Amino acid sequence: MSRAELDRLLESKRANALLAWIFVAFVAIVAVVSLVRGQLLWAIFAASVVVLSVLPAVALRSPLVMVPWEVLALAALPTLARAFSPPVSGVATYLAVAALALIVAVELHLFTSVEMSYRFAVGFVVIATLAAAGGWAVIRWVADLYLGTGFLSSEDALMWEFVASTVAGVGAGLFFEGYVRRRLPPERLPEVAR
Repeated sequence: MSRAELDRLLESKRANALLAWIFVAFVAIVAVVSLVRGQLLWAIFAASVVVLSVLPAVALRSPLVMVPWEVLALAALPTLARAFSPPVSGVATYLAVAALALIVAVELHLFTSVEMSYRFAVGFVVIATLAAAGGWAVIRWVADLYLGTGFLSSEDALMWEFVASTVAGVGAGLFFEGYVRRRLPPERLPEVAR
């Protein structure tokens, strides 16, 4: 690798890390504000995004090792919508769940020896989104049962949430596939994906 290529790689890594940390800071602020406002479930969710986002940097002990900023931007968009426009909070929640699953898929792909085909990655993000939405529904149900919060309005609404989560998961999975295809040169793509 030439010195110019190395400089470009390092600059790209620094720029990615800077943008990624900005998005992480934004989501952390939303988590704190949500906690102060008494929106405990949303605060926990935003904090989960922050923890998953900084996991590679902590594990590898380098602030430059971050998930691509585009993925974190996708995860930050729902928190932005939730923070500034409460009427779209339902849609923001579905997109946030899909973004959380996308962060997990990208981290597995980039920072572990796990190799996913594109079709499997899309399926993984969809299934992980549904699993996260299911976990989120159980947390809200337990809160309703023991704390009397009233988070779940009806079973019909819950089923529509799962439909929306599936659509958001498919969208996030396709985003992941397009992102990987765009970032890797054609000669590095598997034969099936070309």
